[in-house]
Amino acid sequence: MDPTTLTDLLLANEPMIRLTFFLGVLAAMAIWENAMPRRRRQFPRAIRWTNNLGIVVVDTIALRLVVPVLAVGLALVAKERGWGLLNVVGMPAWLGLIVSVLVLDLAIYLQHVMFHAVPALWRLHRMHHADLDFDVTTGLRFHPIEILLSMGIKLVVVAALGPPAIAVLIFEVVLNATSMFNHGNVRIPAGVDRVLRWFIVTPDMHRVHHSIDPAETNSNFGFNLPWWDRVLGTYRDHPTDGHEAMTIGIAQFRDRRDLWLDRMLIQPLRGPSAGYAINREQRLGAKPSSVAAETVAVPQAAGNGDPMIKR
Repeated sequence: MDPTTLTDLLLANEPMIRLTFFLGVLAAMAIWENAMPRRRRQFPRAIRWTNNLGIVVVDTIALRLVVPVLAVGLALVAKERGWGLLNVVGMPAWLGLIVSVLVLDLAIYLQHVMFHAVPALWRLHRMHHADLDFDVTTGLRFHPIEILLSMGIKLVVVAALGPPAIAVLIFEVVLNATSMFNHGNVRIPAGVDRVLRWFIVTPDMHRVHHSIDPAETNSNFGFNLPWWDRVLGTYRDHPTDGHEAMTIGIAQFRDRRDLWLDRMLIQPLRGPSAGYAINREQRLGAKPSSVAAETVAVPQAAGNGDPMIKR
């Protein structure tokens, strides 16, 4: 089968490819988490999973209703009309694919930093960080407005770059899979993790980013590739308190009720946005006083006296 025919076949079956990878990776990670967990769960899986997967449904509906053309479709339009750098500069197909994936991944890294740096955007993104446990479904938990803005940014990049449609599809499928992987509550041998994190963002690497400590929250922004954090100075090797003892989440929204879908949707309207958005104090290594002075109530671990919490 020639490359053009293969590309056409993949694009024609795009919805099935996305769904198959999504369900396959989700199921594989759920089995792995159950067999080799890195941390004890603090909250019942049923509560978090029901609501975290519910937000996926809301996000999908929002994209379909609001955005007339998604990234793969725009890449096809860009090729047809000669838009974008790669449609002007000739290069081998394999090189264009690699360049496209790298540029798209860098764009996602920079976008992630921006959503931490701008307080108004942090209001949206903090819903992702407000999950009180860290597992595969955390990687799917994003506010629908953030999803829409993220797609808008991606569309601008696609129009400017002119990547092959197959490269965009590969990137989006891989990004979805790696987001579930690097949010997994899975134990990977330390030696294996040390090697893996030179090539891909591992769960231990990304878990640091979900620490309640703002200095750790504002590190390890990569989703696919770890190189941007290492090159641009945002890499942090491990959490100060260790992976088992560290507190997941942010100082705000630590009530069990905040895990529910309705609270997630209105969260951007609640409370101050200060404390975690990147600012000068944090770049100098100091915690914001509003967070440093706050006493955070950490929920009891499963099995330590709360009859509502099950392993």
